[in-house]
Amino acid sequence: MLNETSQKLHKELGIPDDYAASGMPPFYEETSDLVDVGPNPVGRMQRLRPDAAASWQQMVAAAAVEEIPLLIVSGFRDFEYQAGIIRRKLEAGQRIGDILKVNAAPGYSQHHTGCAVDIAAPGSRPLMEEFEGSAAFEWLGRRAAEFGFSMTYPRHNLYGFVYEPWHWALNDMI
Repeated sequence: MLNETSQKLHKELGIPDDYAASGMPPFYEETSDLVDVGPNPVGRMQRLRPDAAASWQQMVAAAAVEEIPLLIVSGFRDFEYQAGIIRRKLEAGQRIGDILKVNAAPGYSQHHTGCAVDIAAPGSRPLMEEFEGSAAFEWLGRRAAEFGFSMTYPRHNLYGFVYEPWHWALNDMI
């Protein structure tokens, strides 16, 4: 169920009233319990919930032992940040229906929980399908579950989002 903040943002952005009426994607409250986990490739500090941060750091360390660098592109996002992503796309001339296939509406992003990460690897452009061809993606497919993470937006996912091989979240929050 939408809270007051997300209701206002949905109205402003022109998000249809029936968005997520089927329960997919589910609504996620913003967490406020966050810790820094390091900067993304452009230097912006990323934050996660403490349990997700610990699992993320353990996973990064384990991958590094196998010489697989995992880079965090995005961690926690609040409702307003999510709205800003959509605003920029609207200003660039994209239609809201097309945007919502790629970006969750404010209140519906797993990033609000502080338990989801977008991951990149050196040599592949961030947030692109080409990530699935990286050694990092192959490693995640073999080992991420050991640290509690799974890819939540595979092809034909139940959330209705496009395939996102870079998006991984703690299993206990999805």
